[in-house]
Amino acid sequence: DASGLTGCAPAVRLCQKLNRLKTLEDDMMATSLNRCLNTLDLTLMGVGGMVGSGLYVLTGTVAKNIAGPAVIVSFIFAGLACLMSALCYAEFGARIPKTGSAYMFTYVSVGEVWAFLIGWNVILENMIGGAATARAWSGYLDSVFNHAIQNYTETHIMRWDVPFLAHYPDLLAAGILIVASVFISFGVQVSSYLNHIFSLISMCVIVFVLIFGFILAQPVNWSVQEGGFAPFGMSGILAGSATCFYAFVGFDVIASSSEEAKNPQKAVPIATAVSLALVATVYILVAIVLTLIVPWHSLDPNSALSDAFFRRGYSWAGIIVVVGSICAMNTVLLCNLYSLPRIIYAMAEDGLFFSFFARVNPVTKVPVNAIIVFGFIMSMVALMFDLEALVQFLSIGTLLAYTFVAASIIVLRFQSSQTIRDDSGELKQYESFSDKLQLVERTKAKERRGVGQLQARWEPYLGRLLGDFEPGEVVAFCVLTLLVSSVSLCAVLIFGNQPLDLPLWSFSMLIVIFSSAFVISLALIWVHEPQKDTKTFQVIPGASILVNVFLMMKLSAMTWIRFAVWIGVGIVVYFGYGIWHSKEGRRELQPKDMAARYVVLPCGSLVETVQSVQPDGEVEPSTPT
Repeated sequence: DASGLTGCAPAVRLCQKLNRLKTLEDDMMATSLNRCLNTLDLTLMGVGGMVGSGLYVLTGTVAKNIAGPAVIVSFIFAGLACLMSALCYAEFGARIPKTGSAYMFTYVSVGEVWAFLIGWNVILENMIGGAATARAWSGYLDSVFNHAIQNYTETHIMRWDVPFLAHYPDLLAAGILIVASVFISFGVQVSSYLNHIFSLISMCVIVFVLIFGFILAQPVNWSVQEGGFAPFGMSGILAGSATCFYAFVGFDVIASSSEEAKNPQKAVPIATAVSLALVATVYILVAIVLTLIVPWHSLDPNSALSDAFFRRGYSWAGIIVVVGSICAMNTVLLCNLYSLPRIIYAMAEDGLFFSFFARVNPVTKVPVNAIIVFGFIMSMVALMFDLEALVQFLSIGTLLAYTFVAASIIVLRFQSSQTIRDDSGELKQYESFSDKLQLVERTKAKERRGVGQLQARWEPYLGRLLGDFEPGEVVAFCVLTLLVSSVSLCAVLIFGNQPLDLPLWSFSMLIVIFSSAFVISLALIWVHEPQKDTKTFQVIPGASILVNVFLMMKLSAMTWIRFAVWIGVGIVVYFGYGIWHSKEGRRELQPKDMAARYVVLPCGSLVETVQSVQPDGEVEPSTPT
């Protein structure tokens, strides 16, 4: 009845607020930031974001404790899994050349509250990533001086024994973050120039490691006497892949930079593909060299690469590796400190975060307030916290962002969106009546169905079932089904035997049901009309969703509890500030006396209907004009 409908109105309005999409501007290339980066700059930024402590520390840890020399295969699997996520980011960065990365991509395709939560997680990811790298940087340097810095700090400054906190304040890690923040605040060209220098030194060291390493290689280290190539079997290789996946985290800095790229449609996809291919090749070759120089079981997990050369009696080569590792970690620090303020700036610019952070320095054209405040917070985190326990915490936010970007790209491809690319390649909003007429004529000329509708060739078979839905509605439902079936399938695969102890028949039946739901959802998405766009990369992100969900399920229960707490804080910030200051919300409140709609009839003619908008949001019946 009427009173029941009136009672539901506030809940409906709240849902509309939570799921409102970001409206893109007419000129997608307009920005208050400085568009000065070319493809080479973006590629080196991607390489710098990925080649850090992962190369010099993680390779040895995985080889010794998880996979043995088969860490090489682990890196190949991890690289392929990461490639799927990277291509999703590349396609988005090319379609929507705006800063904000995963946050922005979710906002334009899924909805506001989801975008805020993804942005909130990316903030945490960058803060912990930067602080962890700073501590690894200081630890590596300290190891060269036989832990003199740590011993001096504990003896003469202070030491504490508190859970989750480090044993001593890492002043060196905090100091390097503050210095790096100052350099980043000088502008994108300064940080790009520094990144070039450190990346070049790091690459030279890697080339040296590969050449000298292959000279020192001893194939006997892969022999049966030393345990063989894959001492931990296939399970070790797969477990190693899950860990190696995080070695490639950092490519999203390229998508974050798309608002400062000269030609993002071309540069972002090329830079993403090239940097990921380069980094994967380097990781695989270094893993080969490392496990051939010394036996895998004798590696030092904390500084495997430099220690391998020290062991063979080439201490000078070990020092060169230490210099390369510190330069590589500098590039990761710069990338974290570069990405973080731009995510915060994008959220503040949209009104979802405090407007203080949206201010851009008129000279350097960077969000200097966000750089200084969050650079200081990051340095305090590095100063006090023992970040070993937080590395898993870092990965959950990353994987969630990857999952949402993969889901968002499917929605965007089949969305009859507010932005349509015209013949010149520019993105344009269709608002006027004449634009609508041109759109109708173009649609008739192309003689194909609208974006998000069932393809004509499937109409006879699926028309009755799917023909009456709004464009994009079936695809959105299928994406939701993809996510649910992925979570269910991975849960059964990981927890089916232990701890659930399911009988074989129910385990097999659940696998078949959830796999079928996943495949049918992909098939139903495929039979709908996508946006026709040959100028940007096209990828299949369904597999990316599955891989990311699987890796998330492998994380510990404690990680999920910490994650829930962080999400809770984010929800408080959103409902306390973001929902009331959202620019999209203010746009909705602008006075509108009449709302015009343009309807394309089946015959191809166009009817404009004018609707009078009442104060309470109700709409009077429409009158054709």
